[in-house]
Amino acid sequence: MPCNSVYDVPATVEPRAVDRDDVRPAPAAIVRPAGPAAAVVLAAGLASFTLGLLSVLARASAPVSDALTLSDRVGDLSGLTTTAGIVFVAAWAVLAIAWPRADPPLSRVAATAAVLIALGLLGTFPPFFNMVGG
Repeated sequence: MPCNSVYDVPATVEPRAVDRDDVRPAPAAIVRPAGPAAAVVLAAGLASFTLGLLSVLARASAPVSDALTLSDRVGDLSGLTTTAGIVFVAAWAVLAIAWPRADPPLSRVAATAAVLIALGLLGTFPPFFNMVGG
């Protein structure tokens, strides 16, 4: 009685002969547009810039700080991060709708996003926003 288990050595299968009629051309490479990827990268840059700008504005102006205070226990940071998150989602949605099949140059989009992120980081740097905000 043969014992079939997962440990048995599989039987080898001989390859079948290929006729000329059976040969199919190789599928073409799938080219995907860069628009959706560019949308999320640029949205991240815009959200970072928004966070930095609002950090400076909240430090410089008490009414802006009060408007951004969503929670008294957290202070204006609650509004800063919430607003930056809303800007990210909104920008991503708008750009994804605008660029579903577009192919923007990714190097230019990445460079723009890098500048926006750098400005956003500068705005959240305490010596900078203390100097600007007074």
